[in-house]
Amino acid sequence: MELNVFPSSSSSFLYSSKPNNNVQFNKTRVKIHHGYNNNGAISSMSKAEIYNVESTRQDDDVVVRKEILNPVYTPTPSNRPTRTPHSGYHFDGTTRKFFEGWYFKVSIPEQRQSFCFMYSVENPAFKKELNSFEQLQYGPRFTGVGAQILGADDKYICQYTKESQNFWGSRHELKLGNSFSVQKGKRPPSGEVSPQVFNQSVVEGFQVTPLWHQGSISDDGRTPYAETVKTARWEYSTRPVYGWGDVGSKQKSTAGWLAAFPVFEPHWQICMAGGLSTGWIEWGDERYEFQNAPSYCEKNWGGGFPRKWFWVQCNVFKGASGEVALTCGGGLRQLPGLNETFENAALIGVHFGGTFYEFVPWNGVVEWEITQWGHWHVTADNETHKVELVASTKDPGTTLRAPSIESGLAPMCKDTCFADLTLKIWEKCSDGSKGKLILDVTSNMAAVEVGGGPWFNTWKGKTYTPEIINRALNVPVDVDGILGLFPLFKPPGL
Repeated sequence: MELNVFPSSSSSFLYSSKPNNNVQFNKTRVKIHHGYNNNGAISSMSKAEIYNVESTRQDDDVVVRKEILNPVYTPTPSNRPTRTPHSGYHFDGTTRKFFEGWYFKVSIPEQRQSFCFMYSVENPAFKKELNSFEQLQYGPRFTGVGAQILGADDKYICQYTKESQNFWGSRHELKLGNSFSVQKGKRPPSGEVSPQVFNQSVVEGFQVTPLWHQGSISDDGRTPYAETVKTARWEYSTRPVYGWGDVGSKQKSTAGWLAAFPVFEPHWQICMAGGLSTGWIEWGDERYEFQNAPSYCEKNWGGGFPRKWFWVQCNVFKGASGEVALTCGGGLRQLPGLNETFENAALIGVHFGGTFYEFVPWNGVVEWEITQWGHWHVTADNETHKVELVASTKDPGTTLRAPSIESGLAPMCKDTCFADLTLKIWEKCSDGSKGKLILDVTSNMAAVEVGGGPWFNTWKGKTYTPEIINRALNVPVDVDGILGLFPLFKPPGL
């Protein structure tokens, strides 16, 4: 077994290991010197002491295996203080072109590694691939369920099926799952179940809730262009810290109250801007255990992805105390109408100190300059603050898949979790200039993405929203609260 051991902290990596069948273990205890090498690994350990771990001595080295960390499962409560609008599954049962996708990320700062879980379902009105008659009736459609992970060292795994009969999603809560294969004689779950029931019935698949995430998938061999792992397994629990809004206040719809209607698609909702996760991930032949690791969750839904987009997200920062969370994204999305008309849409959201700093087109202006790959520069202001972020990477990135109308779940974007990032927020002076600097943080673990296209050159853009839309979005309409009084009329997803 090869091993790195780290001291526990507020966001702590416990250890990663590779199995070695030649190593024999005796129950002993290990005391650790907190000395780190350039890779952040423990550089020395003293002799073993009695403790609830297993170890063996090979010459002068002590090899250690900690007990398996078992995260604690908690069923999803009926009312959550950090629940955002649009937490549920938006499929309305019609045959219109539709996809929904979910993104969950866990970062392990001490190892400078992240794991990004991406799930998608396409045209779920059709449980299987369309036959010839259905294609004549509805036109060509891509169907199925995909599970992708961008993991340690930007390696990748993807499992996909053209069938969706084993997929399930909760109508009004952030709960979903799919069974790619089940144990003989067992039925696939159709809703949230305990970890024990899931493991007894599902061979390959996943289930995820706001508080729990587990699964097991195998790579399907369709990704010759990226470095892949063959298998992945995971179980971890999550304690949400930030939803999308001030702590203790009603949480917001990321795209405003108009997101309750099927216009301005695709829609976007950050469901958990920041949380703390505890558990384990088996990534190929390595195992990672973590405690209170920074985590994140968002989702998209609608007819298809934007024509072109960029994205930056980070929960691991230096220079601030407490949890800080950043999400930034922008895209060229189609406006409803007979003609193909597109608009620039973008936002920046920052949480720290229990406060949400929101920069969106209807309260200010967002501007950006994004290269084809390697550099992201975005600025924005609202009535009270200004924000600037600069991200860059020399990492080549990994090509990921996204649901598309033209090609289904296809390679459409490039990501890495190894970008350097600087984030600053200022209070605005009365004349609109920069005043007091209230946040100045950096990171070397930012997740960045460019997608769609074509990307012929650097994309310089600025948000513009028609005045009538601005006025509408600034009206304090609580769609979730209003429709909550009439459950029968509440649309799916909200």
